[in-house]
Amino acid sequence: MKLNPTRLLLALGAFIASPLLALEPIEFNHDELVVQAVQGEISPPAIRDSIYRVHADGEVVLLPGTGSITYNFRTGDSAVRMAGNHVEPAVSLYSLGREGSRTGNDNRALNALSMIGNDVRILNGAAADVTGWVVGKHGGVEHVMVDFDPAIYDQLAIGDLMQIRTHGAGMRLTNIDGVRVFNTSPQLIAALNASGAGITEQGKLRIGVTHSIPAKIMGSGLGRDHVFTGDYDIQMFDEDVNERYNLHSLRFGDIVAIMDADHSYGRIWLGGAISIGVISHGRSDSAGHGPGVTTLFTSREGLIEPIIDANANLKNLLDIP
Repeated sequence: MKLNPTRLLLALGAFIASPLLALEPIEFNHDELVVQAVQGEISPPAIRDSIYRVHADGEVVLLPGTGSITYNFRTGDSAVRMAGNHVEPAVSLYSLGREGSRTGNDNRALNALSMIGNDVRILNGAAADVTGWVVGKHGGVEHVMVDFDPAIYDQLAIGDLMQIRTHGAGMRLTNIDGVRVFNTSPQLIAALNASGAGITEQGKLRIGVTHSIPAKIMGSGLGRDHVFTGDYDIQMFDEDVNERYNLHSLRFGDIVAIMDADHSYGRIWLGGAISIGVISHGRSDSAGHGPGVTTLFTSREGLIEPIIDANANLKNLLDIP
């Protein structure tokens, strides 16, 4: 078994960070945040004209992909061990809106204003008035993923309308400098504080993560000038790297650290920077692609202290059944 120095350091940090060492809870500009509604509907699945996906090794396959209601891969389930390409967990939303386009202003608002952990309510259909959680964003197709109690999935239908109570856009952390926050709801901040995350005496954000991932293996999604929508992908084409960083165990909803990555004004490689995100879509064997990460926090100065914690998943943090 190969030993990964980064994972050893994180494990050592978890040992040192005993419960006896008090952390200051994460604080933010709560009273300044605007609460608004956005609406979306359950997206149908989409298949390209060519039908097939060409894998990086040359294999040509037909696989399920983005959109729809995904019954058997939800928050907490494997994002890797599946016969799929960019599969989105649980329920995928989009808004064609007044312009009739997923690239229009209405869908852009759905994506940009929805925060991980926000409440979503079903407006019509057999499951009307049931509530759930925002669990991810996916660039390219511009979807927002939401999850619910599994008991209601058979009552859902493609096209069902849902409203998200958006809360978190404009958030800034008020008791730490050098750490920016994105795509994060007050609900998620409260859950992170309850899980043991917080601000250290040294002025760092300590947070539990399931994996520590090197920026050098990140792929599709690089080059954007912001991270308020979408995600970027973990490439998994090197089995030695997969083993070293335990990538085959990635799950939807995992909170992960991307080392040497700054997301302040887009996604870049920067030595010493650290970014935190959540796994928001599943594996892909297409060149440059893989499980997707939606950004939550970033520090170009490296003022984030990730601690390996197998329970650092939205299923546990948000208490998703």
